[in-house]
Amino acid sequence: MKVLRWFGYTVLSVALIVALILFGTRYADGPVGILAGGPFTSGETVTGEEPDWRFVRDTPTIEFQLENPARSRTTWIIEHEGKIYIPCGYMTTTWGRIWKRWPIEAERDGRAILRVDGKLYARDLVRVKTDPALESVVDKLSSKYEVPATMEAIESESLWVFEMAPSGQE
Repeated sequence: MKVLRWFGYTVLSVALIVALILFGTRYADGPVGILAGGPFTSGETVTGEEPDWRFVRDTPTIEFQLENPARSRTTWIIEHEGKIYIPCGYMTTTWGRIWKRWPIEAERDGRAILRVDGKLYARDLVRVKTDPALESVVDKLSSKYEVPATMEAIESESLWVFEMAPSGQE
């Protein structure tokens, strides 16, 4: 009986610690590793002409924050012909439905802020379902991250791709 009580207290303690960590990250300046974070509180806002996004070609991950709800996360990024895209896989899996809420939120309200190297860029996340560029984006996703991304995954809606368009230019 003592062992069961000890085990129960241990499980409860670990669950409480995990809950506190997850709750605490909601107030962080950006994501904490793979955990969603709070809204950005630091960074230099960039305005003016659209940047030359080629500088993110070798950048493995970036941070972005949705405006509504104001939470941030870390994700992959693909540059293709001057445009930037972020992929989101596992959308038809149980794990994806539990873990990946941001794509659904982004479809409702795509206003976002991208943070790269301490600079903030206002963007609009626009889901891309059909576009001649998609095949190249998927190929770049496969080679950059060494994942088996395919056009069939886009068509089956297992893989979602969002263009990070300049704010107000959907």
